[in-house]
Amino acid sequence: MINKICIVGLGYIGLPTSAIFAASGINVIGVDISEKIVNKINMGEIHIEEPGLPELVKRVVAEGKLKASTLPEQSDAYIIAVPTPIHEDYRANVDYVVSACEKIAPLVQAGDIVIVESTIPPRTISDVVAPIFNEVGLSENDIFLAHCPERVLPGRILTELIENTRIVGGLTPEATKKAADLYRLVVTGDVIETDSTTAEMTKLMENTFRDVNIALANELVKISKHLGINAHDVIQFANKHPRVNLHLPGPGVGGHCLAVDPYFIIEKAPEQAKLIQTSRDINNSMPSFVVQNIKEIISNIANPKVAILGVTYKGNIDDYRESPALDVINILEGEKNITLAIHDPHVLNEKAPFDLLSLEEALDGADLAVILSDHHEFKEIVSSNVLATMNNNVLFDTKGICTQTDESNTVLYNFNNIYTIKPI
Repeated sequence: MINKICIVGLGYIGLPTSAIFAASGINVIGVDISEKIVNKINMGEIHIEEPGLPELVKRVVAEGKLKASTLPEQSDAYIIAVPTPIHEDYRANVDYVVSACEKIAPLVQAGDIVIVESTIPPRTISDVVAPIFNEVGLSENDIFLAHCPERVLPGRILTELIENTRIVGGLTPEATKKAADLYRLVVTGDVIETDSTTAEMTKLMENTFRDVNIALANELVKISKHLGINAHDVIQFANKHPRVNLHLPGPGVGGHCLAVDPYFIIEKAPEQAKLIQTSRDINNSMPSFVVQNIKEIISNIANPKVAILGVTYKGNIDDYRESPALDVINILEGEKNITLAIHDPHVLNEKAPFDLLSLEEALDGADLAVILSDHHEFKEIVSSNVLATMNNNVLFDTKGICTQTDESNTVLYNFNNIYTIKPI
């Protein structure tokens, strides 16, 4: 019987997961190192942007089912949902996972369930996590230790936490069953049982598959510019084949999954993961490729102003972790003659690593506007009057969300027609 769950990490995954379990009637203690976040949640408020989450958190906090704290409490089950970034040498940084496990280890008792949702390299559960509990006298036969990776899309997290298939891998068959049954309390999708290492690798390959296919599309863009071909037409026509599904190109790959997870595989098998490494290199090169095209467009202007529209790694969210927009900005900031004006309607100024302006301020007097995030707010920008205050009405849309209209005098470049670029 599960009466109480302790969830460590109240970020983009931990907080929605806490709210979902609390809404099912289970008492949840959510743990985070940030007192600011803890205090905010205990007031029924949230610190991230996710549709439906503000209302749900407000309700379950008011009902007394969700409480936040900086310290874990003894519970029947523990879920670790902390970040796993990468070191500068691209090795997985599991320090947060280790720290979270060490904090709950003294509280865990025989018969308790411990699940790591954080994305981790293969064999982390067996080689890193299990020994932490061994040190406090708990063997794999005493507790039910498992890995259940999150696999949700920002903007749809509350729906996908419930409806998506979950992969649950235990260190033992008994742990697998216990952990899977815990998720079955809230998940309506399939809950598939396997071992912990298979679950770890499954999550990594899901995101690596997407990263590799995006790299193929991004390489197509580079080839198409070199040969003078419309890359969008190639993708559209090739996808008419019943067994072809080329992905869309973009300014790079960001987020806490696609830009990070492939490295966890490369770390464990560098000599075997050649295609994965090459794909990472291609996607990492895209911000520089974007800057190359930006500089080509503004090459005839002595001191150009460039408006950057969007810093998040995908549209309509406030998450800019590993966003290629940050790399584009960093490279452009190294150009002494270029003035940058940055705008993102979904990111609060106090959370951003640079000053953000309003859309009107960013575009006023700009020579070029560059879309780096596919926010809904930017889709109709060509047909609006907001570009009229620019010095040069030129837009470089790296996300392919804008359409040229007959009445617009905007010069629109995207990855389909960059081979036609003419300097302003």
